[in-house]
Amino acid sequence: MFECDRCGACCRHLDISKLYAELDRGDGTCKYLSGNLCSIYEKRPLLCRVDESYQKFFKEVMPIDTYYRLNREACQRLKNLEK
Repeated sequence: MFECDRCGACCRHLDISKLYAELDRGDGTCKYLSGNLCSIYEKRPLLCRVDESYQKFFKEVMPIDTYYRLNREACQRLKNLEK
C-alpha cells in the first residue's frame, strides 16, 4: 500500500495536469480539500486512489515498487513547489 503522509500537496497543485481539471476550484487546489485532508476521501475519484489506479492502469506497465517510487518522487516535487 502507498504510504501517504497527508500533506495535501498533491491536492494543491491540480493545475499541473489537465486530468484533474474538474476537481480544481480555480486556483489549482482541489475543491474537496479541507485543511490537508480530502472531505470526500471514501468517495474520491479513481485518479486520487494510488493503489487502485495501479491495479487499473499500470500493473501491466511496471512493477508496483517502481510505481510507488515514481509516486513518492512526484510527491516530493510537489512539496518542493511549496517551499
